[in-house]
Amino acid sequence: MARLLLLVLLLMSLPAPAHADDISASARGVVRVVTIAVVDEKVVDFGHGSGFAVAPNRVVTNAHVVELAARYPDNVVVGIVPSEGDKSYEGKVIALDAARDLALIEFKGVNLSTLALYTGPVDEGGSVTALGYPGNVDIATARSAADYIRPLSPVRSEGVFSGRRMLTDIQVLLHTASIARGNSGGPLLDPCGRVVGVNSALTKSEEGDSSFGFAIADTELMAFLRAAKQPYAAVGVPCTSIADRLRQDSDADARAVADAQSAKLDAAGKAAAAREQALIKARAEAARSSENYMAIAAVLLVLGALLIGGAGMLELRGERRGAIWAASGGGVLLVAAVIIFLVRPSGEVTLPDAVATAEPVAVNSDAAIGKLVCTVVPERSRVTVSSTEDVKLDWGDGGCMNGRTQYAENGSRWDRILVPAEEQTVSILQFDPATRVYSNTRYLLSAGQMDAARKVRSQVTVKACSPDIGARANLSSQQAAIRAALPPYPNEKIVYSCKSGE
Repeated sequence: MARLLLLVLLLMSLPAPAHADDISASARGVVRVVTIAVVDEKVVDFGHGSGFAVAPNRVVTNAHVVELAARYPDNVVVGIVPSEGDKSYEGKVIALDAARDLALIEFKGVNLSTLALYTGPVDEGGSVTALGYPGNVDIATARSAADYIRPLSPVRSEGVFSGRRMLTDIQVLLHTASIARGNSGGPLLDPCGRVVGVNSALTKSEEGDSSFGFAIADTELMAFLRAAKQPYAAVGVPCTSIADRLRQDSDADARAVADAQSAKLDAAGKAAAAREQALIKARAEAARSSENYMAIAAVLLVLGALLIGGAGMLELRGERRGAIWAASGGGVLLVAAVIIFLVRPSGEVTLPDAVATAEPVAVNSDAAIGKLVCTVVPERSRVTVSSTEDVKLDWGDGGCMNGRTQYAENGSRWDRILVPAEEQTVSILQFDPATRVYSNTRYLLSAGQMDAARKVRSQVTVKACSPDIGARANLSSQQAAIRAALPPYPNEKIVYSCKSGE
């Protein structure tokens, strides 16, 4: 009771859940890149641009942002300023491609949320968003040089994709999102927050002409990262609305449950038909066997009667010894005939154990299933940054997943909420033993939201698989408290269909 009261108090202290929009989630992986040139212990030059994380400790930016640092590493300091927190970190240029105007910086001290690259087609006229730190905003708002190394959320601007072009033999994306000096190196995103390009240049507007932005194309970015031997997350699934996808998935889930019930009823119908066929066959076999027994008994009865009749004739002829043997044989045959008639099979039959009953058997959600291989169902999933590779599971008794993680009952399904200590992600994992559907619903949260979720998570006492029903019920209550701290909509929902992996 005291623990539940503590959970309620924690929930009362949490900020109201905010909408987990994809651009804000991606913004947490965007940084300001600062360069400071020092000669004779004096600052002789200062510059800055933008960048984004492709790994927890590595960011991509434009080559021209860090060109001086690459040429004079002993005299130029590279600073990485995250969008959250209260510190900035020193970085080092580890790869640079001047032709593509791309660079890779490595740093230590903090793990950033990584952005995924979108590898699918970008439609002309489609919405795009630029994230970064435009210099004109800094000039208007910065009060001192210290403001340039203080963590701030990046500025977002929206526009449309206007086509692909070639610029000095490099493929670029033309777009209308507003960018300025300082946006260089920042990401150009699709509506799901995936990177489609790296902002690099701005056309000059003259006499009222509209200005356009250029972004290094995704194909050039991927080629650069491969040359730098830098792994990166890539997603090719088209962007969909999370609300629409959740609604569609709810409908698909209802259909899956109905299909599972229909399959059980169909199996019951087949079992009933098999039972009836087995019953007819067994009765026919019993009837044939009974007829065979009666025919044998009749033959024995006739033979016995003949022997006894022959014994009488032998007795009249004075052949007493032969008469005795004939009468004895006849008597034995008559007794055998009676015995065979009495032990003949009756019309009652019993079905074999292997024949199923006609009643549908409900799936026991507590029962172990064993090893499973789960494959993503694209039409039911919304993916922004996660891998879509197959997932291997091992479902044990009482909601024990992979022999170590306890899930809690949620109706006919089982849930487990993961709140990691390092990543800024909360995942709701769910498995339905009846339909064998597994799902991972992911929330990409801010540092403040993660702190709130971790406070509630600290009250969860079930760490490993447990047969204790009371402990599982307590886990369910504690997970409900974590749910209450989450935004109304997730960023991703990845749905898998599972099959036996034996």
